[in-house]
Amino acid sequence: MNRTEKSESWVVYVMTMRNAEGKNAVCAQDEWDEMERARPGFHTLLRSGITSEAEAEKLARGTAGDALKSAGGKRRR
Repeated sequence: MNRTEKSESWVVYVMTMRNAEGKNAVCAQDEWDEMERARPGFHTLLRSGITSEAEAEKLARGTAGDALKSAGGKRRR
């Protein structure tokens, strides 16, 4: 089974890199596992087991629970 055929989970982590310190990032669980094998504890895992990439991206940006904004920039209720 190739990568696109299997059920994939996603993770959100805090990057530990020059010029990206403290920024959240998203990757597939298998990519996270590979990064942890290469450099254990280098990056900080925030959340794993996320079932969709879109949800992981929202969590990484901090917008997962935000209300929608209208064109005028005001929040809808």
